[in-house]
Amino acid sequence: MQDNLRKNLCNGLTLLGCILLILCYFFNTGPRYVLYLTVAQLLFVPTVLQCVVTVKLYEKVIIAAGMVAITGMMIWPNGLFTIICAGVYVLSTLIIALIGIKRFLRRGFTNIAEITIDVAFVYMLIGGLWFFAYTAGIDTGFSPIITWLTAIHFHYSGFLLNVSVGLFGRISQSKWYMPVAILMMAGLPLVAVGITFSRIIEIVSVLLYIVAIYTLLILTLRTHLSRVQGFCLRLSIVALCVSILWSLLYAFGNLNGMHIVSIPDMLAFHGWINCIFFGVLTMLAWAIQTPETTQRPFDFPVSQIRGKLPLSKKTNLGLVDRLSDYCETGNLPKSIAHFYEQTNSYTLHASVQWHKWFKLFAFIYKGISNIIKQINLPLGRQRVEMTGVMVAVDAAIDGRSTPRAWIRKIGDETVFTAIYSQHTSDKTYMNIALPLPFSAMTGILSLYEEDGKLHLTSNASGDAGTYLAFKKAVFKLPIHEHFIIEEQSPIHLTAVHKMHIFGIPFLHIDYEIFREA
Repeated sequence: MQDNLRKNLCNGLTLLGCILLILCYFFNTGPRYVLYLTVAQLLFVPTVLQCVVTVKLYEKVIIAAGMVAITGMMIWPNGLFTIICAGVYVLSTLIIALIGIKRFLRRGFTNIAEITIDVAFVYMLIGGLWFFAYTAGIDTGFSPIITWLTAIHFHYSGFLLNVSVGLFGRISQSKWYMPVAILMMAGLPLVAVGITFSRIIEIVSVLLYIVAIYTLLILTLRTHLSRVQGFCLRLSIVALCVSILWSLLYAFGNLNGMHIVSIPDMLAFHGWINCIFFGVLTMLAWAIQTPETTQRPFDFPVSQIRGKLPLSKKTNLGLVDRLSDYCETGNLPKSIAHFYEQTNSYTLHASVQWHKWFKLFAFIYKGISNIIKQINLPLGRQRVEMTGVMVAVDAAIDGRSTPRAWIRKIGDETVFTAIYSQHTSDKTYMNIALPLPFSAMTGILSLYEEDGKLHLTSNASGDAGTYLAFKKAVFKLPIHEHFIIEEQSPIHLTAVHKMHIFGIPFLHIDYEIFREA
């Protein structure tokens, strides 16, 4: 514990922040409450940032320049000089936001704990912009003090709290963690919307924030932590549980016109509690021991084919060599295995249904799909015949084992070009690539049998999912698909294909599959 604490607190940015904070404390010519934000800018943010990520040298230089700029404007509050310093600080918050964005792009929509940390990093840029607006006297539609308070909230509630929630998520096993993390990420923007447009929304958002914070406290009490770290983390959240009640009183006062808690009261109590107890204890909690991320790099093979599929004269009989490689087939009708192993012997008829809320996006995408000839589905629900052909793909070009492409058409229009392969990690997955311009969408499907039906889904544990491969990066998309194939007769199969985005259904396709004579 002592080694971790020394490592996290005795780094260059933290030591620089301590020195600059002392200078600001003694030479500050403004009101004392501005130091609540200053201590976050110079100490809390740089220290917690380095607990989470390894900051590159050029990033450290820019962040350090932002810290020095904050100190300069505190000591010498000259008009133009302070605006320049605030601009330098915005640049440093941009660097932090870019770190979060790069982290997200290397991973995608997976691991809610890491997403919470990424969002926290982006919130720093928003906090920096509000701070610049306050310093430059830009009219935001709010009073200067509200503009400043918005800046400080994005440093504490936006950055510090969400990083803490994200780090706690690395060790939490509770099913309640995800809703708490989502509420924490959404809480600050919701409160901002309420303050701007509706007092009712403001109160509801604060109440949701309170529920999330109190639930977080319960989760920390039920999670095993070292004695000192547990004490610091839990006490920091207790401080939030107390200070957030003042926010609720302030919101109620705004609603009914009775000023139960004023801005000076908020600064004197809410600000002091958050700075001394929440800020300091959160920094110490994660400096004592920073949990390792549970996210592992995506190490499954992805197709290297981008754009147009290289044509081949070689044909291939089926989507797979043996369906039994993927799942237990003992209880499946033999016709289902035959379809996957002898796909060229079948014809398909499809009925496509876009969900109402998605039809505008489908219409817009149709203009793109007509050009790239990928996922080029009809907009109407009429039953159409899909013709298809299986062709071999050069494994040396694709980069995966035994790839084969299934090219499906409606009339003369290409609808899908999907390159099928497989890989094995914890189990054998169907690895399907859809070549796109400069990239490829990859569906990793887990197969299983249930009640005599074959299920293929991307919404499963392990490697299953929908991904976008661009150059060497693999990004998990918030899209899931599920197929159910069943036998109607030995020569007649039906299939249902459902797709969801962020858990919301947007596409439903019914297939009828007939074996040719």
